[in-house]
Amino acid sequence: MPVLRRDLLRAGQPLPGPGSAGGDAGGRQVCVQAVSRPNGEEPSGWDGPSATTADVPAARSTASSHRLPRLLAALCDRLPEDRLRVVEHVFATITGPDDPLLRRFVAAQSAVGLANQLSEITRAWRAEMPGTTGTGIALALAAVRSFPLPRPAQVVVSGPMSPSIPARLTSGVAVEVIRSARTSLLIASFAAHGARNVVAEIGRAVDRGVRVDLLLEESTQASEAFAALPESVHVWHRAGSSGVLHAKLIAADRHTAFLGSANLTDRALYDNIELGAVLRDPHLVEPLVDHFRWLLAPENRVMRSA
Repeated sequence: MPVLRRDLLRAGQPLPGPGSAGGDAGGRQVCVQAVSRPNGEEPSGWDGPSATTADVPAARSTASSHRLPRLLAALCDRLPEDRLRVVEHVFATITGPDDPLLRRFVAAQSAVGLANQLSEITRAWRAEMPGTTGTGIALALAAVRSFPLPRPAQVVVSGPMSPSIPARLTSGVAVEVIRSARTSLLIASFAAHGARNVVAEIGRAVDRGVRVDLLLEESTQASEAFAALPESVHVWHRAGSSGVLHAKLIAADRHTAFLGSANLTDRALYDNIELGAVLRDPHLVEPLVDHFRWLLAPENRVMRSA
């Protein structure tokens, strides 16, 4: 059942329920995950739902009923797993699209565009499937999260935000990618200055045992921005060439890479008009990481230890 629901969400199809097309003729109940509302606890403290059963009503058979599955799938594509679990928990504890708890949760979101995205889901839920419980919405999100598909590239910007495309801010994405590393970080930047949030996150990565390699342009004194990091951080400069290291990259392990125009400076992360993309497809990220590891190999004489 979760595989089917994942495929339906990705294809923008309505979720089946008792008596709906594609469901059991006898209107079988669907086992879902639910959680009772915690007493004064925030959703972030939730570790997973307890099992119960609930009916998932059939979607209305209209053309507009395809919008809610697409919106839920887009939310799963945007959020990392830990944040998605929090959203699932909130949906599992609410009664419907007009529950005050949902309104408060949406209003509290600070990530750019996330409150609007959740509001769109609420409106589609109210218009297309008002009889579906919050537990049913949580089940749909959990199904997609449990069977992840390769995620498309995600646009990242600095500076003014327009409504034209769903984009995320450079500063937040840089920290998120660093935070996702478990074994290694490859970071390249032509210039670096300030960027205290990024530097602090690199320090936390070192504390949890992540190997960090910083590829920095020597002529810009970029390494000074990272002087407070432990000596175990490896700093590299380009060796014996008239060219400069101009690449901008943050690669976490071999699963995620953030690349674009922004240097690791406060102006580039927040104020400049910059453009980048996050890759989360290992088939794309692994060759990229292998290329930079080749650059660092001493026998290739491209980079030297600072």
